[in-house]
Amino acid sequence: MDYEKIGLMAGIEIHQQLDTAEKLFCHCPTKLRGVDERCGEFKRYLRATESEMGEIDRAAEEEMKKQDRIYTYYAYDTTCLVENDEEPPAPMNPEALGLALTLAKMMGMTPVQQVHVMRKLVIDGSNTSGFQRTALVALNGILPAGARIESICLEEEAAQRVEGDTFSLDRLGIPLAEITTGPDMKTPEQVKEVAAYIGMLLRSTGRVKRGLGTIRQDVNISIRDGARVEIKGVQDLSLIDEVVRREALRQQNLVEIAEELRKRGASVGEEVIDVTDLFKDTGSSILKRAKCILAIKLCGFAGLVGKEIQPGRRLGSEMSDYAKKCGVGGLFHTDELPAYGVTAEEVKILKDRLAADDSDCVILVADTKKKSECAIGQIKKRAAMAFDGVPEETRKMLEEGSSSYMRPLPGAARMYPETDVLPVDISGEYWDSLELPELIIEKEKRFAEEFGLDESLARQMAYSSKAGVFEEAVSKGVKPNLAARTIYSTIRELRRDGVDTGCLRDEDVIELLLAVEEGCAAKEAIPDILRAVSKGDSVSAAMEKIAPSVSEEELAGVISGIIEDRIDFVKEQGMRSLGPLMGVVMKEMRGRVDGKVISEVLKKELQKVL
Repeated sequence: MDYEKIGLMAGIEIHQQLDTAEKLFCHCPTKLRGVDERCGEFKRYLRATESEMGEIDRAAEEEMKKQDRIYTYYAYDTTCLVENDEEPPAPMNPEALGLALTLAKMMGMTPVQQVHVMRKLVIDGSNTSGFQRTALVALNGILPAGARIESICLEEEAAQRVEGDTFSLDRLGIPLAEITTGPDMKTPEQVKEVAAYIGMLLRSTGRVKRGLGTIRQDVNISIRDGARVEIKGVQDLSLIDEVVRREALRQQNLVEIAEELRKRGASVGEEVIDVTDLFKDTGSSILKRAKCILAIKLCGFAGLVGKEIQPGRRLGSEMSDYAKKCGVGGLFHTDELPAYGVTAEEVKILKDRLAADDSDCVILVADTKKKSECAIGQIKKRAAMAFDGVPEETRKMLEEGSSSYMRPLPGAARMYPETDVLPVDISGEYWDSLELPELIIEKEKRFAEEFGLDESLARQMAYSSKAGVFEEAVSKGVKPNLAARTIYSTIRELRRDGVDTGCLRDEDVIELLLAVEEGCAAKEAIPDILRAVSKGDSVSAAMEKIAPSVSEEELAGVISGIIEDRIDFVKEQGMRSLGPLMGVVMKEMRGRVDGKVISEVLKKELQKVL
């Protein structure tokens, strides 16, 4: 696809959880819990409220169409009344604010003089209060690739959805940095490149949470004849360019459909017809059990409702997304019928009832009368939008990179002031005092040059969350390669083998590495010793159990015995017997002595008998 020709524009919003001791507006720890650890639950009914201008935000108004807005929340002994929305928030966490400002400084931004907290209307159940607190921290930054950073905000993380309308409060309130770029990216590859660079900046602080779900990218995409669409929740960086490609394709196809509809003189029928009686003996289980089946004719839409607009998605899928807001499971359309148990004869009778010819498409919705009427209204709304091409929307990413409709883009009515949190002044002295961390890309270069790590290991170690442990070990005398390979490779291999490496303390790893450097344990025994430590042994106890230390005299005695048993072979091979005998001695010592020491002693003992 020629992205310059279609006028692709894209920007990114990155949401990153900050690794602070406490949440943003209370003193609870930023700790995620298992749902089986909950100690209470309660329910909330959420509805949209008017802004200060007397308006209801269009996105919230859309959420109000949901029939049941009663949500269940799980509470824990690590959450409090602030998360429950039963107590006013505490002042903003200064640790989180300092970290957000540090990020702003890393991107050359200008801080605001006074940080004000706002409420952002959200009634999808992800907040107990019906709003998310957010604060603008800095403006106007720049990245090396030329992309502009428009703003950085400090926000509270939303509650985590358990399933359906049930949410867990452990995540609610964790500080979140929202970094927004300008719409400067012109290709999918540029989007991925900029997202990766911002991710590197965030990790360089060493104070952001790691793991799946701790960072999410929302991507804003448009083409010249399309419209701005925000795709939310791209968690996997490797998919972000594919998301852009598929959205550009979707918009291009929707533009072409709009042109075709206008060319055909198509229209959306106004009359909604109850066709429940036509399907009383149908083989379709969905239609057969429905209390009400409504139908509408889309004049001139034939072949277009079933047209694929991105992999696995059709214009009919877009209409179905809108209908599902009313609680129905989806829709049928004559571009895909006969199918799903509906026969060709039933389709013919249906079309006759609606006076539809081959150029028309008929849409069916089946559920209760109330839900079906609501769904037909949404389908008419979406069908009418098809004449304009691409509607402005917030969408969610599906597997493999396609997307589905969530709600309209929010407007200005979404935001209003938070009156429970006082503003915070940002002084010039405070801004100047913020120290910038070493960037990971600089650390990677330093690890290669200063410690002699190969390019791959230097990169892996620089991006690792254990880079600090590596540097501490090296500063205490551990060889860089031994430290890096143990901290990065060995521990990862143990984790893959099912060892609970999460309970290995950094100080234990360093103690073991120092013992190896001092000759008290062989590096070949490191995996087994760490395995024992992960089960609760101290490092010294694990070493004594797995690889008790051996004196040079004791080692020489063992080697002498091995040589004596194979003296004919040694006499015949001379010093060439060193290699074969190394394997025998290593097996005998079972990791208790470093291979280099064994080699030196074996060489001496061979020289004595030759």
